[in-house]
Amino acid sequence: MANPTHDDLIYDWNTAGTYPPRPAEILFDDETLRDGLQSPSARNPELSDKLRLIHLMDQLGIHTADVGLPGAGDQARHHIKKLVQEMQGLKIKANVACRTLVGDIAPVVDMVQATGQPIEVCAFIGSSPIRQFAEGWEMEKMLGLVKESVSFAVKNGLPCMFVTEDTTRAKPEDVRALYLTAIEAGAQRICVCDTCGHATPDGVRALISFVQQVVKESGANVGIDWHGHRDRGLGLINSIAALRAGASRVHACALGVGERAGNTEMDLLLVNLRLLGWIDNDLSALGEYVRLAHKVIGVPLPSNYSVFGSDAFETGTGVHAAAVIKAFKKGDHWLANRVYSGVPADMVGLEQVIKIGPMSGKSNVIWYLEKRGIPVTDRAVDNVLAAAKNAKGLLRDEEIVTAARS
Repeated sequence: MANPTHDDLIYDWNTAGTYPPRPAEILFDDETLRDGLQSPSARNPELSDKLRLIHLMDQLGIHTADVGLPGAGDQARHHIKKLVQEMQGLKIKANVACRTLVGDIAPVVDMVQATGQPIEVCAFIGSSPIRQFAEGWEMEKMLGLVKESVSFAVKNGLPCMFVTEDTTRAKPEDVRALYLTAIEAGAQRICVCDTCGHATPDGVRALISFVQQVVKESGANVGIDWHGHRDRGLGLINSIAALRAGASRVHACALGVGERAGNTEMDLLLVNLRLLGWIDNDLSALGEYVRLAHKVIGVPLPSNYSVFGSDAFETGTGVHAAAVIKAFKKGDHWLANRVYSGVPADMVGLEQVIKIGPMSGKSNVIWYLEKRGIPVTDRAVDNVLAAAKNAKGLLRDEEIVTAARS
């Protein structure tokens, strides 16, 4: 193929079908420092680490961050206040989670007055019949709490998003009643929650379409959020389905940390939306965001985690490595980052890594030695390959150097 264009080299079946138009607006809400920290395995980071995460979120083009539960106590309110103050001068803005109780929302009024910074209230209540039965709630009482709490927030100048927990298992008539009550009380956004990770992409599309009709019925200009968990492993694809169906803001957490199996992975969501061409955010700081969350929250970063695991852009297989090496030798980094990878490493500030192991060929060894300035001789290559073929896994750097020089 003589002088091909990039489009000539990859046929994209992802765009070959007929789909609804891409979302006109996509906003991101980072839940790492609130819902993410509800993971049983999570550590509550030091305030300095939370501040660094906020700056990385801002760099990545994330619009809002849930910075805590004011009702959780003095330390939580202290951290919230400091995080809100840190956002002064940044594009990212704060929101907080509150029950649909005036007592939960009142401290937010004081924080806004103290900091001079806006804080969005995310007022939540369970909506499914199973939740109502377990809690002993009656719908009439629930609607009263929604009206009172949302009205209080709006009256005190707080932007308010009304959140229905467990929306994906709630009855249509209850969803309609709750949302219409909140919208009438002044809620500017409503949030559809897959709290238990129950939904499939088809369910997401059906529910978001229904909620759009409720908003249309209200006659108000109200944004729709999607908050998804991954109990069935569908968090990421459900979030994309929600955006496709009409949600305009999606919630996610670093590395998918969160209650039980966790939330939608913010890092993978950003990567996928960038590859879809739906966003053009600079993701070069995404690796640092992932590594910092892993370090300070304690969420695992498995070696085979997509994009950011240590294995994601690393290969010791001869055929794969040979193709990558040939691309590098052409001086074509675009090609090298795509010939054996569905995600270009340089898009997220990473690079392709060639290793040596039992499935490696000569090209792996020659490339490795050349990159490190070690003389490439037939003896050195043969010795390294012999060591690799007898190894149980990839050779360590010192093992390769020792074999090459023996």
